[in-house]
Amino acid sequence: MARQLDEQIVGRFPVGRRLRVLDVGMGRGAQALRLARAGHQVTGVEQDATMISVVREELAGQPEGIRERMRIIEGQAGDTGVHFLPGSFDVVLCHGVLMHVEEQDALLAGVARMLAPGGLLSLLVRNGDAPAMRAGLSGDWAGALAGFCTAGYGLKRLTSTLAGIGAPLHAWYGVRVFTDSVADDARLPAELDTLLAVEDRAGRTDPYRGVASLLHLCGVRG
Repeated sequence: MARQLDEQIVGRFPVGRRLRVLDVGMGRGAQALRLARAGHQVTGVEQDATMISVVREELAGQPEGIRERMRIIEGQAGDTGVHFLPGSFDVVLCHGVLMHVEEQDALLAGVARMLAPGGLLSLLVRNGDAPAMRAGLSGDWAGALAGFCTAGYGLKRLTSTLAGIGAPLHAWYGVRVFTDSVADDARLPAELDTLLAVEDRAGRTDPYRGVASLLHLCGVRG
């Protein structure tokens, strides 16, 4: 996903420009810290105090310049309008957040308002078009059957939603096409570079990306 995000940033903004980045629901801060290291001004919003402590600990070990470029705000993903003015950011990340909120459309509209004209919205969501895939790949046949009856945010609905909030879909990718059934604590394989190359290729190639566990969608503020 980091490769996909970098591809969109490089294709949209001048090389060397320091971007104003908002990471809504930053979790452990992997993307926020990576972008701060790349020279961007990053603000992370997170409501989980444990996650914030993890990020602060990681940030404390970074050079001073990186620490100065990153700000952390404790708050809920839906409260961006409380903390920031509309149009305050060039890039807004909302990764793995929608599945944890009830008012999904309202949250998306709120984060989109934070974008300056021409700004990039990076959205990572569970693929509502393929809920049976993970269970099926792991041999959970009852779970796979149940998945066929589960409605969620699929590509068609998300495309319509992004258009409606003024950040039409510009590009989309699949994430975890072949590796979603791998255990979280599995050891990294020796051929990790090859694995990543396969996932990267599948994530941008039909029909594989359409059945990925996650969808990475990039909208652009009009």
